[in-house]
Amino acid sequence: MIEHNEKNMVGTTIIMVRKSDTVVIAGDGQVSLGQTIIKNNAKKVRRLGPGQEVIAGFAGSTADALTLFDRLEAKLEQYPTQLTRAAVELAKDWRTDKYLRRLEALMAVADKEKSFIISGTGDVLEPEDGLIGIGSGGNYALAAAKVLIETKMTAEEIAKKSLKVASEICVFTNNNITAEKI
Repeated sequence: MIEHNEKNMVGTTIIMVRKSDTVVIAGDGQVSLGQTIIKNNAKKVRRLGPGQEVIAGFAGSTADALTLFDRLEAKLEQYPTQLTRAAVELAKDWRTDKYLRRLEALMAVADKEKSFIISGTGDVLEPEDGLIGIGSGGNYALAAAKVLIETKMTAEEIAKKSLKVASEICVFTNNNITAEKI
């Protein structure tokens, strides 16, 4: 099981939906510091890799996010078109590096074929059902996506609706949604 410190995960909800030939990662825009909303339109989802063929979303602090996005991008440059290898190498570095080891966060990453949750404890987990939810509202968004995946909705529609549901339940999630799809 992934261990993380819940206090560092507030202010972010990330959902990944894989349906048909499309994969979408979407995130809300709220950044919170304690009980205060600092920003409403943060972009927590990015395209990565030499050809921008990988999408990633992050739950944790902004500084940690930028560090890990940069590290994953470097791994993707080192292992182009090999998301699995890049994810495993990042997880190994994250777990063993004295500086990175202190980063308590989760990442959801995907390319056209694979999807993973990457954690600082060395986990690289591939979902069985093509759905990932991380962050403070991640379980709410994931539950909504599990129901909506059976509908005729597209992956993007499911991701956005799932985040809207999470924003109505989780006080650390808003409905200012950023999404990337491949």
